[in-house]
Amino acid sequence: MKTKQRSSFVIKKAHFLSVLTLLILCSCVPNQVLREENKAVPENFKNQPIDSLNTATIKWRDFFSDSHLISLIDTALSNNQELNIMLQQVAISKNNIKAKKGEYLPFVNMYAGAEVEKVGKYTRNGAVEENLHIREDEKFPEPLTDFSIGLSASWELDVWKKLRNEKKSAVLEYLASVEGKNFMVTNLVSEIANSYYELVALDNELSMVSQNLEIQKNALQMVKLQKQAARTTELAVRRFEASVLKNQSHLYELQQEIVETENKINFLVGRYPQPIERNSDNFIDKPIEGVKAGIPSQLLQNRPDLRRAEYELAAAKLNTKIARANFYPSIGIKAGVGLQAFKPKFLTSTPESLVYSLAGDIVGPLINRNAIKAAYKTANNKQLQAVYEYERAILNAYLEVANELSKIDNLKNSYDLKKQQVEALNESIDLSIRLFKSARAEYTEVLLTQREALESKIEIIETKRDQLLANVKVYKALGGGWN
Repeated sequence: MKTKQRSSFVIKKAHFLSVLTLLILCSCVPNQVLREENKAVPENFKNQPIDSLNTATIKWRDFFSDSHLISLIDTALSNNQELNIMLQQVAISKNNIKAKKGEYLPFVNMYAGAEVEKVGKYTRNGAVEENLHIREDEKFPEPLTDFSIGLSASWELDVWKKLRNEKKSAVLEYLASVEGKNFMVTNLVSEIANSYYELVALDNELSMVSQNLEIQKNALQMVKLQKQAARTTELAVRRFEASVLKNQSHLYELQQEIVETENKINFLVGRYPQPIERNSDNFIDKPIEGVKAGIPSQLLQNRPDLRRAEYELAAAKLNTKIARANFYPSIGIKAGVGLQAFKPKFLTSTPESLVYSLAGDIVGPLINRNAIKAAYKTANNKQLQAVYEYERAILNAYLEVANELSKIDNLKNSYDLKKQQVEALNESIDLSIRLFKSARAEYTEVLLTQREALESKIEIIETKRDQLLANVKVYKALGGGWN
């Protein structure tokens, strides 16, 4: 009777302690620091009419018209090592979803075991076995063997939604990794296009310098004849020779830049050094397609980096809830069923060999919870960090688009003026040579005119290159290139 009362008292005491522990834990959970993200986007792009048409929705195969460039991008999307590394990261994130999903489902294991034990005769277990019999006149075997087979299960009840939030967070991290891969594709497409246009521009610069070099060589021969006729001095001859040598040296510099740019493309494409097939003809007259900027809210739909930041922010919110749930006790259930006997032949003797168990427990932190508090504060800080990252990504996206749209307009005006400048200086070259032949102009005027003409031709090539690069950059800034 006393034993029964004592057992009842122990159960009531344990229940009282568990309830008291739960109340203490719940009352000591820190308050969550919240800061909502600012999703406000400017009303319209700088000096741009609002139009729902958006260049970012155009697939990169349709955006670029050069077949050689399209072929390079195709190869890069298959062979680029950095992109392939990122694809493996996406696969890892996907596997993490399966792992987190399994954590809030019951774990069932199958086990089988064999054991042999020899206890001392003058021990409690030895004394018991000495005086007990399995059957009449049949003692326990010595040493005592034990064979078992069965199933065991354990299940943590997800009362506080900690495990389900971990699974949701894993899904968001996976989606963020997918958007990270898309953003890398956008950058890769943009970088290959930029390098390709730089390479084509270098080809045209090399051709322009070569043409100008021929003009200077002809001018040098003319000056030498003028010197023989005593119509000019050795100084003029030397100045023209120096100009020819300078441009010859510049040719080698351009050739080296071409090699380096080709190898940069080869690296992006994921192959060893080899010549890059390209179309460098009619570069100056290459048309520049117009760009449709769309409306600001489309940036949130089209730009992978913004979507990635949004998923990471949502995951950070869930991670804060997960860290908060660590303050609460975990509730678990364990169960097992199987067969156990000291001889294998008795395993099939039921119900004598049948064993089963069922237990439940509540475990929660009570003392020294500094580590949990630190983890919770860290999760809170990471959430705030994700909010700032999201706001920064939106601001950066808007500024990129505004800058590139402005650059396109200014480069167009600059190109038109440089084109007129080149035409005027081309006429000046012939005019300066005729005046020099008739002794109506100094040799320095011829040299200066040739130098200015070459510089203006190179500048217009660079301006055309910058126009093409600006189009690629605004396409990337609007969120195109990954689809």
